[in-house]
Amino acid sequence: MMVVLGELGGSDEYSLVEALKQGKVQKPVVAWVSGTCARLFKSEVQFGHAGAKSGGELESAQAKNQALRDAGAVVPTSFEALESVIKETFEKLVEEGNIPPVPEVTPPPIPEDLKTAIKSGKVRAPTHIISTISDDRGEEPCYAGVPMSTIIERGYGVGDVISLLWFKRSLPRYCTQFIEICIMLCADHGPCVSGAHNSIVTARAGKDLVSSLVSGLLTIGPRFGGAIDDAARYFKDAYDRGSYAL
Repeated sequence: MMVVLGELGGSDEYSLVEALKQGKVQKPVVAWVSGTCARLFKSEVQFGHAGAKSGGELESAQAKNQALRDAGAVVPTSFEALESVIKETFEKLVEEGNIPPVPEVTPPPIPEDLKTAIKSGKVRAPTHIISTISDDRGEEPCYAGVPMSTIIERGYGVGDVISLLWFKRSLPRYCTQFIEICIMLCADHGPCVSGAHNSIVTARAGKDLVSSLVSGLLTIGPRFGGAIDDAARYFKDAYDRGSYAL
């Protein structure tokens, strides 16, 4: 069977009417042309499509539906009845043995919305990052259970904060002081400066001690290790010009 849904305006549906009259279409046709409400308006009404505008009686939905009905198509009395007409035509074809019956397929259930499922407690959204050090879920962040306000009120230093973040507990004062001393020593003489870095890389490459030491010494220049030389030059220049610090 064929199901055709047309609209008012134009003359495309009449080609189907001629095909039905000439016997070119052998299958049962269920058709409906929408736009029958156009007659209820006093003036012409433009529907959604560009050509959906009745310019004459032959282009009206009523004329097309009647022409299809006269040509042998099954045309319902309204659009609401189109569903039942399709069902009746199909069941008639099955009873006559023209087409085999089609088993009903149970549609799969629509999955529940994730937000609704999470809210009801049925599922839990996976956590992308799990932090066992800091907790940002409350009014203020907490480091190892210590609120940020407590850290500020008690005057915690860098060593105290590092003990909470790295060791997940408050260390004694001598431990936090040692951490701060290490930071101060590494601020200008740590393993990240170019000389120490080159020595480390050379040693990791399997070279001997002298080669590793030389690779670091050869890095000394105006931007690294040259501050002492530059300071001496500035002092001498100031002395030669008679400029003394007040």
